[in-house]
Amino acid sequence: MGISSEYNPRQPSKALSEADATHIIKRIAGGEFLNRIAADYDVNPGRISEVKTGKLFPSLHRPPSWPKRKK
Repeated sequence: MGISSEYNPRQPSKALSEADATHIIKRIAGGEFLNRIAADYDVNPGRISEVKTGKLFPSLHRPPSWPKRKK
């Protein structure tokens, strides 16, 4: 399968909604990697980090501490 004829590499990423951010917070709390979450939402991993830190959607509840990844 090739790239769709509608594909435009210059097209901006999708904007995240508050509902998206709520799901993203739950996924981060579950230990998922930020870059994989970003790929699912077609956004830069930096946007996911901004949701995690509260820079985006600061009114949403976040855990007091995020889970540590297992090595």
